[in-house]
Amino acid sequence: MDGAANEAQSHQSRDEQLSECSFSLVPTFRYFTWYTCVLGIIGCAVMMFLINAIYASASIAFMLMLLLLIHYLSPVSSWGCISQALIFHQVRKYLLLLDVRKDHVKFWRPQVLLMVSNPRSSVGLITFINHIKKSGLYVLGHVQIGDLDVLPSDPLQAQYDSWLSLVDHLNIKAFVNLTLADSIRHGIQHLLFISGLGGMRPNTLVLGFYDDVTPQDQLQDPTLSISRFLDNSSQAEDLEDQNDPPFHFPPIRGGGAPERGGAWEGKSLGPQEYVCIISDAVKMLKNVALARYFGQFDHMNALKDQIFVDVWPVNLLRPDSAAYVDTCSLFLLQLACILNMTRAWHKARLRLFLCVEEGRSLKGTELKLRHLLKELRMKADIFTVPWDSEVALHWQRQEGSDRNEFEDPEGEEGGVEADRFFTNSFPTNTSRVSDEYLHAVNKLILDQNLCTPTVRFLYLPRPPADTSRYCDYLHQLDLLTRNLGPTLLIHGVTPVITTDL
Repeated sequence: MDGAANEAQSHQSRDEQLSECSFSLVPTFRYFTWYTCVLGIIGCAVMMFLINAIYASASIAFMLMLLLLIHYLSPVSSWGCISQALIFHQVRKYLLLLDVRKDHVKFWRPQVLLMVSNPRSSVGLITFINHIKKSGLYVLGHVQIGDLDVLPSDPLQAQYDSWLSLVDHLNIKAFVNLTLADSIRHGIQHLLFISGLGGMRPNTLVLGFYDDVTPQDQLQDPTLSISRFLDNSSQAEDLEDQNDPPFHFPPIRGGGAPERGGAWEGKSLGPQEYVCIISDAVKMLKNVALARYFGQFDHMNALKDQIFVDVWPVNLLRPDSAAYVDTCSLFLLQLACILNMTRAWHKARLRLFLCVEEGRSLKGTELKLRHLLKELRMKADIFTVPWDSEVALHWQRQEGSDRNEFEDPEGEEGGVEADRFFTNSFPTNTSRVSDEYLHAVNKLILDQNLCTPTVRFLYLPRPPADTSRYCDYLHQLDLLTRNLGPTLLIHGVTPVITTDL
């Protein structure tokens, strides 16, 4: 019996060596192949049960128990681990099978590249994105400005240990990608091009919002210790007595007063370059999300009470384009639904806000939206929000009479001129949206007589074609989201939902 078990184990170990393709000094026999090893395992196992089924079962159970004890209780060895070789072989094999040409919308999942300037002030955002990516790829990216030509060695190699310790500290499932570049914009371009491997590449870029909020060091704050970011309370209790690992990250920057159209004190990029990064990502067909006020996001406290996720799937900067079925709106709904499917957020209630104007069929619009949610199998509470007073402040309503001059309902020339007027006016929307209108829309969002949401999802308009308007574009986003609490501004460029299947 022991001889048969040993023989089976010998065949199995030889089979593992073949499967991992590792070099060995042990000579192989002339007719030694992987299928002869499998045949030997099966033959030895059959003989064991034919001799004595009870002893055979006991031997197998004892062997499995011994393997588990060795796996979980054995000390760290310096001569390597065969499991790492097996994992490498399997991962490489299946990555090659993951063909990007066979991508389909029904298999879409968020694969996120989160750009982190300083992890000390980004703990809340890092943990939140770990939830929203669900089972997709998650990459923490960081750009250090420098030139390798004038440096004696690569300065990033010494930082990897701190970043990996941060991943373990926050108990998140993420990879780390660091790069050295002459500017933040070029560094993010590098990461968008090369992050990932094979069919596992980021499709969504997440950036922190560009504002004047003074960051807080959340890695040194005792109220933000590791136990507050673990989903499993028993794991947190086990780690209470352990000292937090050292993090060799630079100190956070001080607050600086913003200058309209210029760089802000203590930052390594200005507003113009920041919007250029958003534009670059859209050109590369990457979805973009801007996260604001997540320095205030406390994972444990936020999920203690009732959880609400508010979704505003309309371009608030252009009331005339209030279509809830475009790609960006559906992307907002998909991300909110994915967040609601995670274990920590499964009790959250989605609230969908339908902005309507007087004279339009409220019930008809709401029924159409409910039908769409039913087709998409999404559960959400729908709230209709009248916003006639806010829309009246928009330049399109104030100058509507000018546009009517081009309209001729009885001929084609009037329609062509109207389309030309609308097309030519589209790039100038950024320059013509007034601060008064943005303050009114911001107040509309804040004044909803409902429980305060844990997080808000808002529609992120595409950056203007005129690069000289980038600072105005960022200023408008600032006014739109001011004092809203944790907010994600989201722009989707790829279809993620279909009802044709």
